[in-house]
Amino acid sequence: MTDHPAAKLPILLITRNFPPLRGGMERLNQHMLIELAHTYKTGLVGPKGAQANTVASDYIWECPLPIHKFLICTIFKAICAARQLRPLIVIAGSGLTAPIAWLVSRLFGARCIVYLHGLDIEVKHPVYGLFWRPFFHRFDCVVVNSHFTRQLALRAGVNPARIHILHPGVKLPLMQDRQYHRAAFRRRHDLGDVPIMLYVGRITSRKGLSIFAEHVMPRVARQLPTAKLVVIGDKPSLALLRQNDECRSVKDTLATNGLENRALFLGSIPPDDNELNAAYFAADVLIFPVQRRPHDNEGFGMVAVEAAAHGLPTVAFAAGGVPDAVADGTSGRLIPAGDNAAFAMAVIEVLSEPHASMPHASCRNFAEKFSWASFGQSIRRICHDVAGTP
Repeated sequence: MTDHPAAKLPILLITRNFPPLRGGMERLNQHMLIELAHTYKTGLVGPKGAQANTVASDYIWECPLPIHKFLICTIFKAICAARQLRPLIVIAGSGLTAPIAWLVSRLFGARCIVYLHGLDIEVKHPVYGLFWRPFFHRFDCVVVNSHFTRQLALRAGVNPARIHILHPGVKLPLMQDRQYHRAAFRRRHDLGDVPIMLYVGRITSRKGLSIFAEHVMPRVARQLPTAKLVVIGDKPSLALLRQNDECRSVKDTLATNGLENRALFLGSIPPDDNELNAAYFAADVLIFPVQRRPHDNEGFGMVAVEAAAHGLPTVAFAAGGVPDAVADGTSGRLIPAGDNAAFAMAVIEVLSEPHASMPHASCRNFAEKFSWASFGQSIRRICHDVAGTP
């Protein structure tokens, strides 16, 4: 398929996961809209504040949060949007808006696509399971973020011929700025030349930071007494699932083990903030101790690809869709889920010989195939095939 400015056929994206909300799914939908705008006339039905966070869409309809207000409003706004836009394709940005996207597509004779993440399919909620999940197999195309999510989709009854694996994309930073940002970040936070472990993401029980603090970090501290942990993230806000205060649990665990002075908590930092880029450059290893949990697994692991884009290797548990995001021996180390001793040993080995076995170049080369440009080519090709346009 070739992009042609005259071929501006209409397409409508319906999603709650869009900035100003923060997270990997939000960035994905934001970039998907940008990439689709190269070929399609785009419309967006999204959360309040979405209009200030995109210039790619021709038409934007906003709906208020929290979730119950959003869903009710989205039904009406999506119908209004489709009446005005007359879309060729309607896309649900996640499983949450799948029934609405499917309904609108049928009312207006459009084709329909849903982009599913692992939790979209396996979340254990009786109402969701009864009224949401059955819609997935009705879509003309189901796009999933990993091989793990594909297996979940198959178990949910989706026709394998309708499933496409499309990993989220990543922004590739300029590597020539690496040393400058590395030194500046360490100087700002008084970190000197110590080995740095970096954690980036929401702090939830699934992400495993409390497990790392309790079972892995003490082992690392015994072998590398100067190593420090830098945490970027906070407890989630506006989460669909109820969460415990995992951040407090992590801090209490560190204090119990006498390691509170070995960790630096920087809170949440926007993904486009230079401070986050500097943190990736400043660190020696990204730790990604995600847990294997019933009905709550990591669908992909975008943070590991973001680290690789900065030349930073990741040590991760091989849980959920993480093996799609970490190439063992190339962009990091994959550890059998739950093996805390092996995880600690891998972190120690990487910190002891930073970038010796996995140099910046190998990490970067792995990340390049996840560029947003490549993502854009793939999603436009999928839309082209689903629409059946010449």
